[in-house]
Amino acid sequence: MIDSAAELSKRLADRAEAVCRCYLSKGRRAGAYWVVGDVANSPGRSLYVRLHKTHDGAPAGKWTDAATGEHGDLLDLIGRRLALASLHEVLAEARRFLGEAEPTPITEASGYASVAKDRSAASRRLFAMAGPIQGTLAADYLRGRGILDLRGCASLRFHPRCWRVAEPGEALPGERRVTPAMIAAVTDLEGQICGVHRTWLDWRTKDKADVPSPRRAMGRLLGNAVRFGLAHEVMAVGEGIETVLSLRQVLPRMPMAAALSANHLALVEWSPGLKRLYIARDADSAGFLATDRLALRAQKAGIGVLVLEPALDDFNADLARHGAKGLHAHLATQIDPADLNRFAAPHLISG
Repeated sequence: MIDSAAELSKRLADRAEAVCRCYLSKGRRAGAYWVVGDVANSPGRSLYVRLHKTHDGAPAGKWTDAATGEHGDLLDLIGRRLALASLHEVLAEARRFLGEAEPTPITEASGYASVAKDRSAASRRLFAMAGPIQGTLAADYLRGRGILDLRGCASLRFHPRCWRVAEPGEALPGERRVTPAMIAAVTDLEGQICGVHRTWLDWRTKDKADVPSPRRAMGRLLGNAVRFGLAHEVMAVGEGIETVLSLRQVLPRMPMAAALSANHLALVEWSPGLKRLYIARDADSAGFLATDRLALRAQKAGIGVLVLEPALDDFNADLARHGAKGLHAHLATQIDPADLNRFAAPHLISG
């Protein structure tokens, strides 16, 4: 019996990672997702494919391009990747692929759940081995970005000799090396560490290391974030750690979270009882789309949404250019006055 389109889509989803490795070979696995630039297999991180069914039932094999808003299943992806003109051609290509694919699908029972668990455990071990950030190269790096006040940043630590694997483009790719790193704990709503984010640093320049990917995350990232403070009724969320820390120079008492990417910003989870959500938007197409998606989710949940717009590319650029007072003046017109009085740094309010 010839499989229907729905049946073929499900069979492809069972082999989602193999599909991605075949048709999106310039991408890479990032936790529970395959990330790549676009459906044309360009390098980048805009398009992401869910590799496994999530715990809340979201199916494997669904993809979204955060830059364009395009989305679909793996049949759609194959058709767009190969520019196939008809459904008949797409189904024929899917059957050809499935005839060559590994016969045993990768399911939660056959390894993903244990892999995710192992990575979460490894994340907790790495964070435990790292030390406080104050007085370290990581603090120097942040100071160079205009971020001086690190109070309330227990989710950030420093490891002077963190293992990493050399990437293509470096000498001896695949070789294990030690590099200093800022380590950020990725936590769920219960405060459990389920992942870490590493920013590789350079002792000489006190800046990000000159490597192809100076930032890397591992563990269970979907819905989770690097959190600063415990959110109740009000929270701010942004993409990057530096973006959120820049806001904290002005609003140190507001609970905040860094989602680590535009893709994850759109999917970040919030605590029950949240009434108002500030979204710090980066000024690029991925940032606009992620903000719109997160805002829609929050509004459907009855949460008030206010979008914070930077004057430059992002709020760290604003802080570096205009300082804390200039950033405060820029944000003062975008934040609810009651929240400004409640969460802003006292010296900025009085100044």
